[in-house]
Amino acid sequence: MSDGAAYDGGPVAALRRIAFLLERAREDTYKVKAFRGAAATILPLPAEDVARAVADGTLTDLPGVGASSAKVIAQAVRGELPERLAALERDHGGPLTAGGADLRAALRGDLHSHSDWSDGGSPIEEMAFTAMELGHDYLVLTDHSPRLTVAHGLSPERLTRQLGVVEAVNAHLGDGFTLLKGIEVDILDDGSLDQDDDLLARLDVRVASVHSKLKMDAPAMTKRMIGAVRNPRTNVLGHCTGRMVMGNRGTRPSSQFDAKAVFEACVEHDVAVEINARPERRDPPTKLLELARDLGCLFSIDSDAHAPGQLDFQVYGCERAEEAGIDAERIVNTWPRERLLAWANG
Repeated sequence: MSDGAAYDGGPVAALRRIAFLLERAREDTYKVKAFRGAAATILPLPAEDVARAVADGTLTDLPGVGASSAKVIAQAVRGELPERLAALERDHGGPLTAGGADLRAALRGDLHSHSDWSDGGSPIEEMAFTAMELGHDYLVLTDHSPRLTVAHGLSPERLTRQLGVVEAVNAHLGDGFTLLKGIEVDILDDGSLDQDDDLLARLDVRVASVHSKLKMDAPAMTKRMIGAVRNPRTNVLGHCTGRMVMGNRGTRPSSQFDAKAVFEACVEHDVAVEINARPERRDPPTKLLELARDLGCLFSIDSDAHAPGQLDFQVYGCERAEEAGIDAERIVNTWPRERLLAWANG
């Protein structure tokens, strides 16, 4: 039984919102896919066909529609607020943080996101649609580079194909929003970047991150990170310490490096320090965030989303930036798209 509240959003919107809220709550991917899959199944169907399947009790005959998603569809078709949606809105639909709302409202986009081309859970277009719904002007797609095989990093050939897909998605999105071409490129042991330079040159924004040998001794790690920061293709230094403070992957201590030297290099080479907004990262730690602030660094507040609902995580980083007193003008993703692109490719 529904709780009696009226609902006029339709079954596709209800299923997508349920998936979004499950991702926001960091629920298991298989739960999310059940609802996104059902939404994809009924999206192309005429409304009268869906209504007929509800009346006939044959929704679960459709591919990808199970008992739970069928119940949501039936309630939405009847104009009732689906019970599952009502419960998720109650438990996970409210503000994620006490602060950060003003800075979040100033953000124009997000420079770090992943799709199912690497280790994300959703197609490129779903990430783009959700970014639009959250009010972004742009989203940078930053799937992983080849060396990170555990995350299905993109070979030069696959990245080249992805650039064509991004162009095709943009052709269907219309004005007001742009999916930007990007990469989260691995910083190799010697500080070089894990992708062909000619391909990096074709991208709009490049996030460079360390993902391997995180326990490297401090002098070597410092040299490695500064080498990447000095690379003219690098725009953003991603999750600089690599730490994990919570989550199903367990905890992990920060890498050791000369943060002052690395951040001074970021200032010198006009590279933004990422404030990684994932709750399990909170990277950089507060003391390093304040050091980067005091040294004059630029910043980028990024969700590092691996699913559409995780794009909402940006507000966690906004709250930390506000607490640190970082002026919005120093946060590159408060800038309009044209200014961002001029900075990233100047």
